[in-house]
Amino acid sequence: MLLLAGPDGPRPAAAQDMASAETAWAALRAGGAVVVLRHAQTVPGIGDPPGFRLEDCATQRNLSDEGREQSRRIGKALHAAGVAVGEVLSSRWCRCLDTATEAFGRVTPWPAADSFFDRRAAKSGDDPAARQTAELRSRVAAYLSKDTLVVVTHQINITALTGIVPAMGELVVLKPDRRSAGGFTIAGRLPAP
Repeated sequence: MLLLAGPDGPRPAAAQDMASAETAWAALRAGGAVVVLRHAQTVPGIGDPPGFRLEDCATQRNLSDEGREQSRRIGKALHAAGVAVGEVLSSRWCRCLDTATEAFGRVTPWPAADSFFDRRAAKSGDDPAARQTAELRSRVAAYLSKDTLVVVTHQINITALTGIVPAMGELVVLKPDRRSAGGFTIAGRLPAP
């Protein structure tokens, strides 16, 4: 059995996961949180096929039927818990836009949430990963609403921001905190329902 350190000494990993979920739900119910949500389950694959285009979903790796249902369950779970969802921002990739639409019925495309999985730094020295992560970090740190901001994005973006490698459909709950070095604290993680 995997044991992890807790405030009362070692405890099973499952207990830590439960504590993380309880803390995440409490932060969401309190309001003013930010959810970074990895898109829901997709058809098998990694990244996108060669030559994919943002404006053509048929050229991308998309949600599976289970992913569409998973997205609806995410929206229902947040609603049932009384979480007030405010703005919903999303990567312009179809799997993210579809996750947001299925879960919340609305979405605003936001290029800062786009995947930088296959993008290399340009010769000009531009680093898309660093630039996008800084923009996302700034948005999280500056969030002041009582509602919950949802950002639907990709694993690589969430990992760059938080160090967490989320599963498809997993929610990472952040609390803006300008006193912390990163501008937020991690309240917890919620597996896809």
